[in-house]
Amino acid sequence: MSSLNPVEPFDLIIFGGTGDLAMRKLLPAIYRRDEAGQLPDPSRIIGIARAPMEVSEFQQRLYSALNKYLGADPDETVWRRFSSRLSYLDLDVTDKTAQNWRGLHTLLEADANPVRAAYLSVSPRIYGAIASGLSANNLVTDDMRLVLEKPIGIDQDSANAINEAVGRYFNENQIFRIDHYLGKETVQNLLALRFGNAIFEPLWRREVIDHVQITVAEELGVGNRVEFYEHIGALKDMVQNHLLQLVCLVAMEPPVSLDVDAVRSEKIKVLKALKPISGADVLTQTVRGQYRAGAVDGVAVDGYEDELTEASNTETYVALKLEIENWRWSGTPFYLRTGKRLPEKRSEIVIRFKPVPHSIFSGLQPNGLRISLQPDEGVKLTTMVKEPGPGGFELEAKDLDLSFAEAFGGATYPDAYERLIIEVLRGNPTLFMHRDEVAWAWRFIDNITEGWQNEGQKVEKYFAGSWGPHGASNLLDRDGRAWQADL
Repeated sequence: MSSLNPVEPFDLIIFGGTGDLAMRKLLPAIYRRDEAGQLPDPSRIIGIARAPMEVSEFQQRLYSALNKYLGADPDETVWRRFSSRLSYLDLDVTDKTAQNWRGLHTLLEADANPVRAAYLSVSPRIYGAIASGLSANNLVTDDMRLVLEKPIGIDQDSANAINEAVGRYFNENQIFRIDHYLGKETVQNLLALRFGNAIFEPLWRREVIDHVQITVAEELGVGNRVEFYEHIGALKDMVQNHLLQLVCLVAMEPPVSLDVDAVRSEKIKVLKALKPISGADVLTQTVRGQYRAGAVDGVAVDGYEDELTEASNTETYVALKLEIENWRWSGTPFYLRTGKRLPEKRSEIVIRFKPVPHSIFSGLQPNGLRISLQPDEGVKLTTMVKEPGPGGFELEAKDLDLSFAEAFGGATYPDAYERLIIEVLRGNPTLFMHRDEVAWAWRFIDNITEGWQNEGQKVEKYFAGSWGPHGASNLLDRDGRAWQADL
């Protein structure tokens, strides 16, 4: 399979190499690719952080992290090979003097590999400082890749400032803005489903589809991110990137090819076509919620304000009604919801088709297409079939169920970060965001936050373990619709 083709030997520098994301996601993902035989010698992984540390301590920390997050001790042979690739340097990235960067300069110049990538797993506030330091110390090669983690800013102005800061030293085709949802197997299968099957494309339009629902639900609360989350909230943390990217993939026009510019161009068109939600419209088209104490899976949990230890108007749940003003989707609403402390972890896209124009049957239900992104990846198409037997002509809704795990022999799929890191090393930016995508997404989000502030929209409390505030149900109920728990 092409996904297992080795990459060229590389030097991967992880700024923030001892942080939570690096230990929980990035380094385990790279280890998995080494386990699969995808990393060539003499590839190197260089952890960068401020704290002085011996390489042996860095290796031991990672070994413990692999045990924790992969559920078992690393394979002895794989670990020996992988750990030999690891280096560690302490570095103050805000100081771009040659003396401060000498260790990294020396390491990279010795036995330099053909591919060089820097992963910025740090606060976006210092993205520009790192780019400047790399450039000032002659560490930026012509095809070097720079990976930026979300969030890219907290609004359009700050996002533009970050993109300008790194853009002084890196060309746009060198910058990889990561959204791990785009690395999920089922998210990519949206393209295959829509553009690889002739039965769907003629139906993918306002004349046939009644509405679209996108749900990203989490059981967990904000945990130790409470201080960070208080300044961000669910709208900026989840909708600006993950959910709007899903909207783009569902709503985009067929690209002329899978070329990066062709795909990105169609996604940007969707973002430009989003009807702004501003002013008093936020009161009827958006819902803000915040979890209070309750129970998830039978376990009592604190409310958000209990974790913060003070009163707050920050949303941990948000629901939106979007409209896309173009020929394909005009008049077809997209309903989005995401929240923490919900009953289960679930990410899915539900396409609800319009009813048949004239029914000769009783109890007829509209068809539906459910695309499950996690935890059980697959696609279900709900159709109406006759109940067997001589008792009459009664119809019942049944699913044509494509479970990816069953269809592909119980195969497990790589974590999204595994795929995305490999695509960075290959220099393929298709699954990453262009700066214009970031800017247009923030423009849409900024209108909502300004509307919330001007209209004084407060959060509506919901019990942890519920499906969110009552206002979210009312959002669809006003249109004669309901959230689909199951098809």
